[in-house]
Amino acid sequence: MSVRIQPTSQVDETAELGEGTTIWDLAQIREEARLGRDCIVGRGAYVGPGVRIGDHVKLQNYALVYEPAVLGDGVFIGPAAVLTNDFYPRAVDPDGKLKRDGDWEAAGVVVAEGASLGARSVCVAGVRVGRWALVAAGAVVSRDVADFALVAGVPARRIGWVGKAGVRLAEAEGKPGFWQCPSTGALYEEKDGALTEAV
Repeated sequence: MSVRIQPTSQVDETAELGEGTTIWDLAQIREEARLGRDCIVGRGAYVGPGVRIGDHVKLQNYALVYEPAVLGDGVFIGPAAVLTNDFYPRAVDPDGKLKRDGDWEAAGVVVAEGASLGARSVCVAGVRVGRWALVAAGAVVSRDVADFALVAGVPARRIGWVGKAGVRLAEAEGKPGFWQCPSTGALYEEKDGALTEAV
């Protein structure tokens, strides 16, 4: 296996790409970014300096992942989704001088294992999207998202739960507090506003 890099993409020589990773046309991978094995970076996607990306991650076309974001294994970032990194974005300081790297502190988004961000969703600087969570297309995530949560809207709010298959869970018949995946049959237990896999 080897890395596949399209000639129109830009991959900095200090970036690390895992075996089997593919970088498509016009994508840009910045300095010291690290991508794991078998990742796919779509056309026009951007990965900022020092971003950390796990194995088997998909960044769809024109996704923007700004530093210092961290993406776990199996994460899906939909087309044109944006992970921001500035709490107080300004082009200039109060004196009207152009802001430079040392004039602000980047705050990265963390997307945990298996989570998915829908097309054109936005994650505001510093939020954490939990394991196997699903952010609906167009949602704006301004606060942390729980594991297995399904969130939608502006600002994003939890509207349900999803399992590892990404399918919305249904209440398990005759089992209060339990949810079941219609696709796999897997059971999940809800306690105190959190969902875990049933043992």
